[in-house]
Amino acid sequence: MQKKLFMSDALDIRKIRPKAVSQVAVVKEESPGFWAFLNKDISLGGNKLPDRIKENFYLELGSLLEAGVDIRTALELSRDEQKKKKTRAVFDNVLSKVVKGATLSAALKSTGRFTPYEFFSVQIGEETGKLVQVLKEMAVYFNKKIKQRRQVMGAITYPVLVLTVAFGAVSFMLTYVVPMFADTFRRFGSDLPAITQFVIAASAFIKKYVGLLFLFLFGVLCICLWQRKNEWFRKLASALLMRMPVVGALVQKIYLARFCNTLALLVASRIPIVQAIRLTRQMITFYPIETSLQKIEDKVIGGMPLNKALSEFSIYPAKMVSMVRVGEEVNQLESFFARLADQYSNEVEYQTALLSKFLEPFIIVVLGVVVGVILIAMYLPLFKLGQSF
Repeated sequence: MQKKLFMSDALDIRKIRPKAVSQVAVVKEESPGFWAFLNKDISLGGNKLPDRIKENFYLELGSLLEAGVDIRTALELSRDEQKKKKTRAVFDNVLSKVVKGATLSAALKSTGRFTPYEFFSVQIGEETGKLVQVLKEMAVYFNKKIKQRRQVMGAITYPVLVLTVAFGAVSFMLTYVVPMFADTFRRFGSDLPAITQFVIAASAFIKKYVGLLFLFLFGVLCICLWQRKNEWFRKLASALLMRMPVVGALVQKIYLARFCNTLALLVASRIPIVQAIRLTRQMITFYPIETSLQKIEDKVIGGMPLNKALSEFSIYPAKMVSMVRVGEEVNQLESFFARLADQYSNEVEYQTALLSKFLEPFIIVVLGVVVGVILIAMYLPLFKLGQSF
């Protein structure tokens, strides 16, 4: 029988954490620097806590409770580890509510910084006596979510940097270098090759309208940020994203992995399927899945099997629908959803690595061709003038 620890007892968290390492993949702390900055959670005005903080919170809280630490001490330790004042205030609020007699799920809900999926899962854990297990499952969920985001960020970071440098280099050549050659060619008054005339015309166009171009791009960005929560914009943006080659399929699998992982955790907690669908809809913000889940919920309430309801929407692949059908027939939905989540996560990992390896040489080749065309266009008239003497 484990001995409980109280506030007066000394506690070394480092001795407790290893018990959960075998079940939950702990995210290592990155060394400071530019690449570590790119991996940080980015929040654009949302009031939810970053996923990294949630993962650490659920993992540590579950480990402490499993080791026999009382809930008050565990929450105090989690609060004391927070460095930001706002985040520390959130956990302090949770602690004060629990000390006053509220349940952990009610305390999480009262802060407004946790999703219904989280505090409802914690409530199920409290009612069934499986709170430690639920907390560990929540840590695994956020760990997988963070891992997926970092895979995508890692795949596009280097190509975006190279593309930005390439765009700047080409813009500099067209704005400053090409006009210098153009002035020289005008002094000679000779006919220029077609490729040289095209490059000079492109340079003049860019130099004249570059300000309007940046203003237009800035305006589009502002409109996207302003309208990003409106239904028409979300529908249009998701439709365009899904039609993009390679990227569309990758985004679909990312959200399908989250969808399957969320349902796997909820169904495993013995939450009714209708309520699990409703909670999943609140977690998945991708428009095609979010809107389909509302209709799927109504169909399941009407008596339709889940696999048949999923089959009516193209966002769910036929293979996934077949797996769900088998899971319903053998009454092991949580197991099949977990398998689907792992499968889609592995496919995302493979495709992001493949996308990164493809984009890097492709951008370099395109950059080389553009710079080569500009150089040939500028030096070709000089070669012709040299031959005329």
